[in-house]
Amino acid sequence: MVEKIPMTASGYAALSDELKHRQSVDRPRIIEHIAEARSHGDLSENAEYHAAKEEQSHNEGRINELEDKLARADIIDVSKLSGDTVKFGATVTLIDEDTEKKAVWQIVGEAEADAKKGKISITSPLARALIGKKAGSSVEVVAPGGAKAYEIAKVEWR
Repeated sequence: MVEKIPMTASGYAALSDELKHRQSVDRPRIIEHIAEARSHGDLSENAEYHAAKEEQSHNEGRINELEDKLARADIIDVSKLSGDTVKFGATVTLIDEDTEKKAVWQIVGEAEADAKKGKISITSPLARALIGKKAGSSVEVVAPGGAKAYEIAKVEWR
């Protein structure tokens, strides 16, 4: 059985956009670079050619990866979820119990996780510690950087 990949609708759209860009913009550009480099003669010592072929390999690998992820995507419409219990798709406001700093994270699938955008993977230590907890709860997270304690201030569905 094919393992489904949980994903938000926005995560699916972002991966689809990347796939389209790689297929319709990057692929033709790389092919053009290869053709141009090939025209320079001897391929055995043609660094430009080898660089373009390597870029092509990287791009095609990413295209295959994206196609696989999109084919196995289990799209979860976060807007239809509700409740005060943390689960996939929830946007959680945490307060660090040591520093009182506030942080907001959305729990998403691995393929769309991006800490810079406030999205953490469902498989991350923080998300695993939060799943099933309710607003007002305290949670201790054991992560590579050490143990941290957080209070769940709010659970939202955006």
